[in-house]
Amino acid sequence: MIVGIHHVAVGVPDFEQGLRFYRDLLGFEVVQEGDWDGDHPLADQAIGLAGTAARMAMLKAPNAFVELWEYSRPEPADHRQRPCDYGYPHFALQVDGIEAEYDRLSAAGMEFAGPPVNFGDTSAIYGKDPFGNIIELYEIRDPETAQLAR
Repeated sequence: MIVGIHHVAVGVPDFEQGLRFYRDLLGFEVVQEGDWDGDHPLADQAIGLAGTAARMAMLKAPNAFVELWEYSRPEPADHRQRPCDYGYPHFALQVDGIEAEYDRLSAAGMEFAGPPVNFGDTSAIYGKDPFGNIIELYEIRDPETAQLAR
């Protein structure tokens, strides 16, 4: 039985910069942090790679978690994704007051595709973290019809 979404994993090339963005700018709370350097066979088994080395942090958002990863082995590939690409092209942060949140994040240097778009019962806009990972800001004004409007 699936009970819901627990977390979305985000791979970054600079762990400390990732923490500054997700913890300090977005306000997510670090609830777990760790690292290993090729000495974690259970992690290798779960991930499906051998001899891994990585840093990770589990960050609690208001209604889900974001798992931040920086692998040093194997060396990650740079696969910037567009919203239409296969894979995990973005995750959405549900917000209240999308215009104010857009202004706050823009002032802090987050790049967006443009200003928030009003769909009637919802508003949304795609932006990027410092590494090019796409994050949608999504505001629901009428929960009764919001999913039908998208």
